[in-house]
Amino acid sequence: MKAGLANRLWLAASHRSAQNFHRASHRVAETQSNLLQTYLNKNKDTAYLRRYANPILSLATYQSLPLTTYDDYIPFIERIASGEPNVLTREPVQLFELSSGSTAPSKMIPYTRTLKSEFGRGLSAWIQDLYTHHPALITGPAYWSISPLTNGLRHTSAGIPIGFEEDSAYLGPLGVLIESALAVPNLVKHIHDIDAFRYVTLLFLLHCTDLRLISVWNPTFLTLLLAPLNGWWDFLLKDIANGTITPPSPIDEKIHKALLNKISRNTQRAIYLSHILPTDYTAIWKHLSLISCWADGASEPYARDLQGKFPNVIIQPKGLLATEAFVSFPLIDQANGALAVTSHYFEFRTESGDLLPAHKLERGLTYSVIVTTGGGLYRYQLHDIIEVTDFYNQIPCVKFIGKSDKVSDYFGEKLNEKFVADVLKKIFEKHSLHPTFYMLAPDDVGTFHYTLYLDLPQVTDLPNDLAIELDFSLRKNFHYDYCRRLGQLAETQTILVKNGNAAYIHACQMHGQKLGDIKPSALQKSTGWNRWFND
Repeated sequence: MKAGLANRLWLAASHRSAQNFHRASHRVAETQSNLLQTYLNKNKDTAYLRRYANPILSLATYQSLPLTTYDDYIPFIERIASGEPNVLTREPVQLFELSSGSTAPSKMIPYTRTLKSEFGRGLSAWIQDLYTHHPALITGPAYWSISPLTNGLRHTSAGIPIGFEEDSAYLGPLGVLIESALAVPNLVKHIHDIDAFRYVTLLFLLHCTDLRLISVWNPTFLTLLLAPLNGWWDFLLKDIANGTITPPSPIDEKIHKALLNKISRNTQRAIYLSHILPTDYTAIWKHLSLISCWADGASEPYARDLQGKFPNVIIQPKGLLATEAFVSFPLIDQANGALAVTSHYFEFRTESGDLLPAHKLERGLTYSVIVTTGGGLYRYQLHDIIEVTDFYNQIPCVKFIGKSDKVSDYFGEKLNEKFVADVLKKIFEKHSLHPTFYMLAPDDVGTFHYTLYLDLPQVTDLPNDLAIELDFSLRKNFHYDYCRRLGQLAETQTILVKNGNAAYIHACQMHGQKLGDIKPSALQKSTGWNRWFND
């Protein structure tokens, strides 16, 4: 009842954003032009725009700004972090959100009130479309994946928060409203131990008899969350019957007490669950009708696996979202996500290097996404490759294809080649190693992990704990560490190989590469390299 009321209020609050998006679908060029002009008018007196183009009053002069990557913003981010105003935006930065970096282990993305509202506009338009086409979702709770806080909330020297304290805060003013419709309370986020986090999450989900919607990012998050059910089943049912919380690892006393206030004994539910198998998800959550998760690119096979576990549930692919920008969101009547034209200003680079606005895209072609946002990123290259598959009126509907830069990203770990190369260089220097060949690659033999292949002539044994040291260094990457904590990735391994370069070149040739095009690489994105080096 409470969840249904909250969802109806959320639907009503989303109506305006959805209407604006629908109107914009008939005038994409005008909508995008107005957004850009708003950015330029608001921020023309900032340090960044004064440096590169002052004054900027038109699209033509805006195009004199350079295309950027995060590295271009590092000195500006440092100035903001130390408390300087009017650096990228006139609006103050409310917080920095972490994402994976290349030069640095993590990027700090500035979030202003405007940027948060831009994300909110895209989310609201999606929710309106989703609930309108699936009204049954409104009547019950939803599970929105909650990410455990890794190191707690931190601040810059000027006191600006680093990271969202609660997932609901990401949604701005709607956060408090949405939280009342959650099947799992946000408090669970403060459980740092992964086993305890999963246990308590599962306990609340099993309590929820009327679960309607599950929204996660990577489909493996849900698969791994459900994996311990069989082993914990009896303990979970006992907790449900008694109204207790007894995770396999202890949790903070205050968090434990607060969570107990949100749970009650339910003997009837425990008896019902005791008569079914812990893998019978259809019987456990009889009203679950939709799961939202990544389903494109590297996530596609894992989404198919999830569909097999929930055969009667709709798997809706998420749109393309990055920490920096809300790029697209799904529509029920479209196979792929619609470009969020009311959220940010977009440009797209063609394969030949030309830059096009959103209203100039063509069906069937691929492009690299460039975005300007209310958070102060200008002509920012996301390195996401999309294909235009259809149109919603004039709005392109896009499918995520992959990354244009060298990033290995199976579970959200986002390992960047430059970051990996820097890590390896420091480790080699520390141990005086001089490999004639080295390469880090994902390995799906056994538990999914990364393997470092090393050719070290005259060396028969690697330094003790080299794999542990490598894994520790890689975990400085925010997203890689998170995947390790969740168990999506196992610890890295190191393997000595012979004739590494020859094996690598042979493998590349067998995959169709010309000999003259084969380049050494510190990071590969494909699996199966173990077989080539063993051969």
